[in-house]
Amino acid sequence: MKTTRILIVLFGVVLCALAAGCTSPTSILMKSGTPTPSPQVTVSPETTLLSQGAFMPVQTLPAEQYVDVQLTKERPDYTIHLLYNGGKGEVSVQNIFLKATLSDGQVIEKYLNDNQRQPRRGDEIIIKGTRGSDRVEVYITSVGQTYKILDKELLVNRL
Repeated sequence: MKTTRILIVLFGVVLCALAAGCTSPTSILMKSGTPTPSPQVTVSPETTLLSQGAFMPVQTLPAEQYVDVQLTKERPDYTIHLLYNGGKGEVSVQNIFLKATLSDGQVIEKYLNDNQRQPRRGDEIIIKGTRGSDRVEVYITSVGQTYKILDKELLVNRL
């Protein structure tokens, strides 16, 4: 009697494993025939593209890749803060790049986490701004594509 129950339970577990697809092969099967060569793609580092000042319009991230960032300029020290809040597409974000052109002509370029790891919620870039108008551009690389998501002139609100 016990062996019958054990066999029924074992059969049920095997049936569930088959239904879940756990027996699929882990290697990719190649189609038979003549292989066609794939085109060569050269990828240049993003810092080269972004630091050369090529004009790029502000773009909207696709809905499934959307993440939230907050850009502020604080009083009284005029620091510029970029806060990463995550979002629906946070798993696909590879890096976040900030480029600030200050009113004194200085250009500051900085990666979130110095481009060492994937951004996490709450990560922040803080740079020294000026009393004048500072232009800040924010780029996000998500799924291998770089998007310019912000291009703002920041002023300190004087009440």
